[in-house]
Amino acid sequence: MTMTTKGQIVVYGTTWCPDCTRSKRLLDRRQTPYSWVNIEEDPQAVALVVQLNRGMRIVPTIVFPDGTVLAEPSDRVLAGKLESLGR
Repeated sequence: MTMTTKGQIVVYGTTWCPDCTRSKRLLDRRQTPYSWVNIEEDPQAVALVVQLNRGMRIVPTIVFPDGTVLAEPSDRVLAGKLESLGR
């Protein structure tokens, strides 16, 4: 499984996670394109999230085109990352 899709941000999460909803809402408000992967529907995505987070299933896990990863970022941290990417 690839971590990014055509240079897009990929958000790995679940439908019931309030932090996932909050991060998606921030991305939507900023009109930042991203791909959403519901890890409850994709065993490979669960494995990737666990691998990226040193054995923990943390959502949202957000993978950026530059290869960096944020797990459960606050809105401030996520906005700062988007600004650093010019988005």
